[in-house]
Amino acid sequence: MQFLDDYKPHTYALLRIMTGFLFLWHGTQKLLGFPTEFTNPLSPMLYGAGSIEIIGGVLVMIGLFTRPAAFVYSGTMAVAYWMVHGMNDFFPLLNRGELAAMYCFVFLFIAANGAGIWSLDKK
Repeated sequence: MQFLDDYKPHTYALLRIMTGFLFLWHGTQKLLGFPTEFTNPLSPMLYGAGSIEIIGGVLVMIGLFTRPAAFVYSGTMAVAYWMVHGMNDFFPLLNRGELAAMYCFVFLFIAANGAGIWSLDKK
């Protein structure tokens, strides 16, 4: 698998871009009902979460202010995990918190590694 070594910067950039892209749609679902309706009633906290997801998704996807943004979103996802999922059960498979936990650690990885190639921070 050493042939992939030459593509580390590219695969990291794809991870960053796709993480931001996927995170963005959680916010549009909450605030805009797109691409599918959000079934829970919106509280002020969910309005804030939706805004964070849209802004965070765009910033990480385009690689702008990547380190501080990803660090904030990592913390946001840690809080979301414990407030929404972790109180129901310890195991992520049972509390349906796998996605929040995964976002938490992927954003932490991005915060530690910066924007990389294909980013506005690189310019």
